Amino acid sequence: MLSPMSIGGAITTVPEMHRFLVDKTGWLTETDFTTSIALAQAAPGPNILFVAVLGWNVAGLPGAAAAMGGIMLPSTLLTLSATRWARSNREHLAVRAFGAGMTPLTLGLIIATGWLLALPFLRAEDHRWNTLALMAATVVLVIKTRLSLVWMVLGGGVLGALGLV
Repeated sequence: MLSPMSIGGAITTVPEMHRFLVDKTGWLTETDFTTSIALAQAAPGPNILFVAVLGWNVAGLPGAAAAMGGIMLPSTLLTLSATRWARSNREHLAVRAFGAGMTPLTLGLIIATGWLLALPFLRAEDHRWNTLALMAATVVLVIKTRLSLVWMVLGGGVLGALGLV
């Protein structure tokens, strides 16, 4: 069900995955959920691997396979169909409006995901202020510089490994 909503990448569906896997079914704890995503994001490979890790943590290899098939197949088929249609109708007002409207939607979904992943650290007294400072620094760097996000992720990882956030 989340596959067609994964506009901007599967990572944008994390808040809904959290609601289902942690809050509704209790299949994962909040810590297991956040750790699964962090582990998958730190590993080399496609960004979508976090879905397989979540599936693995719920039901082993069958869970990983079902999760990956479920997140990839519907959106892949929809994307193939939509891009073929949009290519032949690219000058149509609806096609241009759709493209313009997707930008704020994608940005909002990514911000919601970032906030959800930061919540465990914001709730912990000993991490709260460092986490807020790191979030603020990231926003300032994104707005004021052309520094690649890769360096910001690396910097956050180093600070986390040192126990500073």
